[in-house]
Amino acid sequence: MDLIQSYEEHDTDSDDSPLRTLPSKSAAPKVDDTMLALTTAAGAANRALTKPLDPTQHIVNFNPTYDQLWAPIYGPSHPFAKDGLAQGMRNHKLGFVEDAAIAPFLFDEQYNTFHKFGYAADPSGSEGYNYVGDLDRMKETSGISVYNIPQHEQKKRKIEKKKETLEEENQGDEMDVTEVENPASDAWLSKNRKSPWAGKKEGLQGELTEEQKKYAEEYAKKKEDEKSGNNRDKGEVFADKSTFHGKEESDYQGRSWIAPPKDAKATDDHRYIPKRLVHTWSGHTKGVSAIRFFPKHGHLLLSAGMDTKVKIWDVFNSGKCMRTYMGHGKAVRDIWFCNDGTKFLTAGYDKNIKYWDTETGQVISAFSTGKIPYVVRLNPDEDKQNILLAGMSDKKIVQWDMNTGQITQEYDQHLGAVNTITFVDDNRRFVTSSDDKSLRVWEFGIPVVIKYISEPHMHSMPSISLHPNTNWLAAQSLDNQILIYSTRERFQLNKKKRFAGHIVAGYACQVNFSPDGRFVMSGDGEGKCWFWDWKSCKVFRTLKCHEGVCIGCEWHPLEQSKVATCGWDGLIKYW
Repeated sequence: MDLIQSYEEHDTDSDDSPLRTLPSKSAAPKVDDTMLALTTAAGAANRALTKPLDPTQHIVNFNPTYDQLWAPIYGPSHPFAKDGLAQGMRNHKLGFVEDAAIAPFLFDEQYNTFHKFGYAADPSGSEGYNYVGDLDRMKETSGISVYNIPQHEQKKRKIEKKKETLEEENQGDEMDVTEVENPASDAWLSKNRKSPWAGKKEGLQGELTEEQKKYAEEYAKKKEDEKSGNNRDKGEVFADKSTFHGKEESDYQGRSWIAPPKDAKATDDHRYIPKRLVHTWSGHTKGVSAIRFFPKHGHLLLSAGMDTKVKIWDVFNSGKCMRTYMGHGKAVRDIWFCNDGTKFLTAGYDKNIKYWDTETGQVISAFSTGKIPYVVRLNPDEDKQNILLAGMSDKKIVQWDMNTGQITQEYDQHLGAVNTITFVDDNRRFVTSSDDKSLRVWEFGIPVVIKYISEPHMHSMPSISLHPNTNWLAAQSLDNQILIYSTRERFQLNKKKRFAGHIVAGYACQVNFSPDGRFVMSGDGEGKCWFWDWKSCKVFRTLKCHEGVCIGCEWHPLEQSKVATCGWDGLIKYW
């Protein structure tokens, strides 16, 4: 009894006593498991190589295979797209839409068949059922679709239609007159039934009103002009007027006021840089955009103003304005004398080009394409003085024969407005520059570019001048330098000759040479006139000429050291 009791006590205390564990012993023999560890590691690596890449991970520690890179994305969603589609998979607003493997014609055929007969081919293509819908009807019609009605059916329909029309005609004869006139009756409806496409036939057009007649005439005339290429009305029409300001138009011997003085000859070929101001001509109310000396003699100076006027000034004697030519509605952009100076061209922002008689101030002819001409030139050959070239704002160079008034050629290759036209190589070719920052060389009369110069470092060249020895072109580049190009076969840039120092960016300042070719000169954006030595390319002298931009400068053809400059302050100065 005591023994049992003591056992029970021992049981109750057993909760408190700690458990004693015996060391475990394995009955299996010892195995070298290094190879096992290596194989599991290799297996994990292989799995990593075959498993698709996780789009969220930033670093890939191994070279993924092609299959991995191009594998579709697994998982519930793509991390960078709201609807779980990668950007490349999206081909529709709602995600990715697969092309159905059914042609549109077949789809339309089944769709229309279903609506007409009540059955269609089963789109799921499940076995057993080839059709869905009204199968009884399908058996009746032997499964025809709307697009393959049998031949005998078609004939039957035609016969039925013919019968219907005959019946209607017969009915029309038998119908009661009162019924036909009563809109509520079926007879009236069948008689007056119109096709929904039948247009309302209005009454025949009566006489045209005066206004309509006038419009029709104008329209016909416009069409005729377009066909004949007579585009004169395209520019703004402005009355041509000219005022003579001198004492008399001819002297006591009957010589015209534009006749050059007999004693005007070059004293010496050597040219010198001017130092001081000799004379100022002020007559333009706005800026002066270009000046040109009378060819060969320089006893007169022609100027184009932004006040729409062109003026000619006396250089040798009185220094006064001799004549004003008014024929443009907007600023005058460019002027050019013919070889003997008796006529000149003007180009205005009113889209007109006009050919004037210098002496009388009459407009001989006017030309327009409806675009702004930026530069006008005559072919310098004596026998081609009737050929006019104009660089337009619509990227074309247009050639007119002034005798007939017809456009004889269009040179259309530039990608921007044409700024300059310069004849080279005995006038057989000409060089043009444009806002597209390129130079193009053309054979005269052939609208194909024979040389195209465009480099990444090139800027637009709004003014180009030919050296007196005709071997070089000086081009005013808008990156504040004057570049020299050869006029020989290759038209190469002369890298040794570069004239810089002036600021012309944004302005089409004219560049020019002294008649002996020893000096290069140019205006600049700050009103200065710069002179460089041709051989050394060094700055020789600068003159502060104008307030604002000095846009044009021209060396006198005969005088040793006389230069004219013009600026946007409206003044022309003689140095």
